[in-house]
Amino acid sequence: MKPDFTAMTKVDLRAYLVAHPNDRDAFRAFVDRFTADASPETYAMPQSQADIEEVAKLIQQKVEGGC
Repeated sequence: MKPDFTAMTKVDLRAYLVAHPNDRDAFRAFVDRFTADASPETYAMPQSQADIEEVAKLIQQKVEGGC
């Protein structure tokens, strides 16, 4: 009997998926959960070197938790 993926926390679902990498239902639940929580915001492709540098700076801020 499989666990109820909808009742699991994100941490528990990820841990289950790591322990059961071939469980397609768990993988789908994992992707669905994280897709649902993703920001719908989109950005245009960088058009210049300055745009690329700005994107790199924004990514670094996000990685460092400064967003």
